[in-house]
Amino acid sequence: MPQTFASIDLGTNTARLLIGRVDGEEIVPLGVKRQITRLGGGFTRERGISAEAWQRSRDALIGFAEEIRSAGVSRARAVATSAVRDAVNGPAFCADILEHTGIALEVIDGREEGLLTLRGVLSGLDRKHGDFCVFDVGGGSTEYTLADGATPLFTESLPLGVVRLTEGKPDISSMKEKIARELGGVKSRIAAEGYLDRLVGARLVGTAGTATTLAAISLKMDDYDYRRVNNYVLPIAEIRDILARLVPLSPPERLKVPGLEKGREDLIIAGTLITLATMEILGFEQMTVSDFGLLEGVLLGLLNS
Repeated sequence: MPQTFASIDLGTNTARLLIGRVDGEEIVPLGVKRQITRLGGGFTRERGISAEAWQRSRDALIGFAEEIRSAGVSRARAVATSAVRDAVNGPAFCADILEHTGIALEVIDGREEGLLTLRGVLSGLDRKHGDFCVFDVGGGSTEYTLADGATPLFTESLPLGVVRLTEGKPDISSMKEKIARELGGVKSRIAAEGYLDRLVGARLVGTAGTATTLAAISLKMDDYDYRRVNNYVLPIAEIRDILARLVPLSPPERLKVPGLEKGREDLIIAGTLITLATMEILGFEQMTVSDFGLLEGVLLGLLNS
């Protein structure tokens, strides 16, 4: 009987759990849980993770641990990303989570995050060959990976995240300036490594909450269905239209827009700005949306480790 695996992605905004089996590079999901805990909410350089965010995330992981025990999982891996790796109290947070849940959080760096995301994304794409530019907009960072099929050519993590930008930048103009500066740098580094020409003809793939939310808004989805979102293609003009619709609305008013999940009503502006700047600066007219990403890449990695 195939083994049952579990993966946890504790991000700066969302905690996610996947329980499943693996057939080749295909995942057979048995259970998926997600909870917006906003681990990066109230984050400061001096104090790190706030007490409130710490408690929200611990509560979510207590529930995840029970799900893993109930499913009879044979192997599990839990990874933590930007908020924990940047926090002065990150080690104490991981020790506390281990004590209360039995989950050993592994803090991964931006490069590993990008590579695991690439593997997860490819497992769900309808076309797995050719050049890809995969970007993962998170709460605290955004990872960019340029790849020839499953072979990574360039990967880098930028300090651009929806929670980081929303809480740290007072207005859209300041956000745009920060995003453009960071993306200009990554484009220069891609060019310096001789890969700029590979972006021409590459397929841009966006993963994580911003990309899937934009797809859900485009599809006017009242009930999220990953099967409709995965591999959905969004042209840049439509993303500009969505931004123009959302900006004049207050966060509570945005929740009336079909497809916009509670907990993202303030963050979606920063995420959409990152998405548009990525397309404009790197030269893409459309984005393929992936519901697969880091969570799936972590689970697939258990098969080989």
